[in-house]
Amino acid sequence: MRIIVPMAGRGTRLRPHTLTTPKPLLHVAGKPIVQRLVEDIANIYQGAIEEVAYIIGDFGKEAEEGLIKVAEALGAKGTIYHQYEALGTAHAIQQAKDSLKGEVIIAFADTLFTADFSLDRTKDGVIWVKKVEDPKAYGVVTLNEDGIINALVEKPQTFLSDLAIIGIYYLKDGENLAQEIQYLLDNNIKEKGEFQLTNALDNMKNKGLKLVPGEVNEWMDCGNKNMVLDTTEKVLGFEVEKGKELIHSSLSLENSVIIPPCFVGKNVRIINSVIGPYVSLGDGCVIENSVVKNSTAREKTTIKNAILNQAMLGTHVTYSGKMESPDLGDFSKA
Repeated sequence: MRIIVPMAGRGTRLRPHTLTTPKPLLHVAGKPIVQRLVEDIANIYQGAIEEVAYIIGDFGKEAEEGLIKVAEALGAKGTIYHQYEALGTAHAIQQAKDSLKGEVIIAFADTLFTADFSLDRTKDGVIWVKKVEDPKAYGVVTLNEDGIINALVEKPQTFLSDLAIIGIYYLKDGENLAQEIQYLLDNNIKEKGEFQLTNALDNMKNKGLKLVPGEVNEWMDCGNKNMVLDTTEKVLGFEVEKGKELIHSSLSLENSVIIPPCFVGKNVRIINSVIGPYVSLGDGCVIENSVVKNSTAREKTTIKNAILNQAMLGTHVTYSGKMESPDLGDFSKA
């Protein structure tokens, strides 16, 4: 099995954080989004992962090395491909055509999910979906009476289905997908100005492949600040249910209280403060004379004399003396 992870998007809705850190490498409860994603997929697959292939923009050497380590932690080879033009989902995936071999799972790295089923590898393909109230903003699938997908439609403006495609796909034959995408590229077949993965999958379905839905229990989008905070809250809850240890033993706690669930990284100092619930603190953070809840702060950030709720702070941020819901990127001072 190979996992293909398109993640070259700019993440403009998460600025200023994505000005210095690509969106899939932003942390949720102490781990990069993309790391949580591939770990969840590996758990569902329940088999050996041969390769994790990432399609990225110009993320830099350090980010690329971090992605390789995520793959290697699963016992897999890590491969880096680049997409320098935003020409659509199908175009992004085709950059990794050398890795589209045999069984593949394609997972777009801006979403997390929970599911309680194993992958049915007897099917030609599985498209993970979730029921939504307003499907206009999503690609959707429709089903026939046997539960087989009979149409894939990108962002329908009239109601066809409430089964939204969450961005995770299993295909038994990766080479087949590569051929269908190449056909779109060679014939300049676009929808809404881009080469769409749904068009390639629709062609495969029309040629007789049976694609079925796989419904997830929880779909957590990380598209903007509020979504990241909401996802962090849910992930912390799931981690507690699994019995995970969320507070590192190196914590220095002085005259302070932590209201769970919270994630606390290495060498964090909390002084005269109340932290939680639903707070994530990266390595080396210092919190003093403050109340912080429903918030995230990444590595080496300092918060003093503040009351924070719904705050999202990057790395090396210094924040003092305010009662707000700040959204500050790396190395900010306020």
